[in-house]
Amino acid sequence: MSDDQHAKGTVGYLMEMGALKRGKRSGWWIAGVKDPETIAEHSFRVAVVGAVLAMMEGADPAKVALLCTFHDTQETRVGDIPWIGRRYLTAAKNEDVTRDQVADAHPEVASGIQAVIDEYENGDSLEVLVAHDADKLECMIQGLEYLEQGYRNAREWVDSTRAKLKTPSAIELADAAQNMSSAEWQRTYLQ
Repeated sequence: MSDDQHAKGTVGYLMEMGALKRGKRSGWWIAGVKDPETIAEHSFRVAVVGAVLAMMEGADPAKVALLCTFHDTQETRVGDIPWIGRRYLTAAKNEDVTRDQVADAHPEVASGIQAVIDEYENGDSLEVLVAHDADKLECMIQGLEYLEQGYRNAREWVDSTRAKLKTPSAIELADAAQNMSSAEWQRTYLQ
């Protein structure tokens, strides 16, 4: 493949990632949320949460943020399948979807992204554990925000996601979040 073809393949991947800005997190529809966050919105905060948790846990914040940034990129191809839907569907493995997504990209880009996804899906390092907790903690925080907006059915999501957290730092932050308003951060400026 020529450099021009690799460049087009790489840009094609980047354009495909733009679809994550439009794809909604469909699990929230089950909780009655009419206009849920997008996959990209979720992934952005997961990356920030992951970096913060990594700092608290002594893991590599940059590596965790990278794992978190790419963790749901396959959803451009398979959609955001809610947990209840996974009972009835057999989806391709994320590693396989990623392999197809980057097939025409620059070889270094393809191998780099593939390595990130392979590690996120199959690794057992502290960074992987923290990245998975970041995904869950972000979902829990989002659920708390939806509860504030009146979506009572989000409570089950908050509780079940909170129960899956493993790292002490994620549990500590989850406990703190349970007793806060989503607007509490701005009180510093309002006093």
